[in-house]
Amino acid sequence: MLANRRRSERRACRNFAKIQFATGGLPRDCMITDMSDGGVKIIAEYPEIPAEFTVIFSEGRPRQCKLAWRIGCELGAQFLD
Repeated sequence: MLANRRRSERRACRNFAKIQFATGGLPRDCMITDMSDGGVKIIAEYPEIPAEFTVIFSEGRPRQCKLAWRIGCELGAQFLD
């Protein structure tokens, strides 16, 4: 079993959000499947995810993120702000 390296507890959720790339363009749909104080787990069905991006939540403020890992359509991101 993999060790949990998170600094804060994660909370399961199923919230729709959008990812905005720094290069511009329209935000793209995604789903947040869990969240902690330090980051999020996202399902995004498109291959090009840059190293840094903004997650725009349906509620709350947008958060700057850094890509931590990716397996298929799932990715983990660390909050930078």
